[in-house]
Amino acid sequence: MLKKSLFTLVSAGTLALTMATAAEARDQIRIVGSSTVFPFATAVAEEFGRTTSFKTPVVESTGSGGGLKLFCAGIGEGHPDITNASRRIKKSEVELCTSNGVNDIVEVKIGYDGIVLANSKEAAPMKLSLRDIWLALAAEVPVGGSMVANPYKYWNEVNPNLPKKKIEVLGPPPTSGTRDAFVELAMEGGCKTFPEIKAMKKTNKKKYKAICHTIREDGAYVEAGENDNLIVGKLQANPDALGIFGYSFLDQNSDVIQGSIVNGELPTFEKISSGAYPVSRSLYFYVKKAHVGKIPGIQEYLNEFTSEKAMGDFGYLAEKGLIPLPKEEKQKYRNAAEKLIALQM
Repeated sequence: MLKKSLFTLVSAGTLALTMATAAEARDQIRIVGSSTVFPFATAVAEEFGRTTSFKTPVVESTGSGGGLKLFCAGIGEGHPDITNASRRIKKSEVELCTSNGVNDIVEVKIGYDGIVLANSKEAAPMKLSLRDIWLALAAEVPVGGSMVANPYKYWNEVNPNLPKKKIEVLGPPPTSGTRDAFVELAMEGGCKTFPEIKAMKKTNKKKYKAICHTIREDGAYVEAGENDNLIVGKLQANPDALGIFGYSFLDQNSDVIQGSIVNGELPTFEKISSGAYPVSRSLYFYVKKAHVGKIPGIQEYLNEFTSEKAMGDFGYLAEKGLIPLPKEEKQKYRNAAEKLIALQM
């Protein structure tokens, strides 16, 4: 019995040592996650690699959900150190992390972003309400007092004030944080303008969410992957189509595409930062504390990302379209990054 216990103890110790050694074997930070946060993380990684003695981190665009799945899979060299997210981590994802030994997670909010519906500048800009958006893209809509499969093929069928153009919207897949935020802010925002559906939230929350969040699958909404640059290219090729992505991509491609007016507001830096634009969200990244000190440069990368020159009101990330955090919130997350304060849900 003693021999068996000793073997178990030695095996556990060997496993822990192997995991620690594996983490130490990699000398380059690996980052996954949100396509929206990707250009900001890439800018920081490039600046970090240029101004320090550390290697430039590898940044991959996997989508928020995909990134968190990879991040939460375990500790060690084979798993990413940081994941970017265009929404906050879910309780179920924290539980997945915990089940795989990823216990101390550091949360850093980096700023705000607006989700835009954009089209080619070769076409007229769209003026949409949240109700228009939901009626155009929901799987089921109310017709004659009953919920039916979405019958609308053209925008003017949704709202006679809109053009007679085929409804074709290019957007992110279910693994994307942009998709999560879009259905929560834009789709649900339009859905609850119907009093009978809004009342359902109190009596049957599951059914309410299914009605408000489910996007149609008959070709009107086209899943265009996690690469927002591809959507921009497709909008140029098809002026009648709309695309869904973060404000930063609109900002970077404003010579060829334009944002739709939503509820009377244009997606501008000022309107998003003030909260006037209705489809805006927070952006984050998450750090595996167990990898700090094992993978070279993680703490230094965090310091660069949360510095005033990067994340400040006039930092290089603001130049790329990131909407900066207010002063107090910025200091809160800078402190979390510096002291590696574990996430509290």
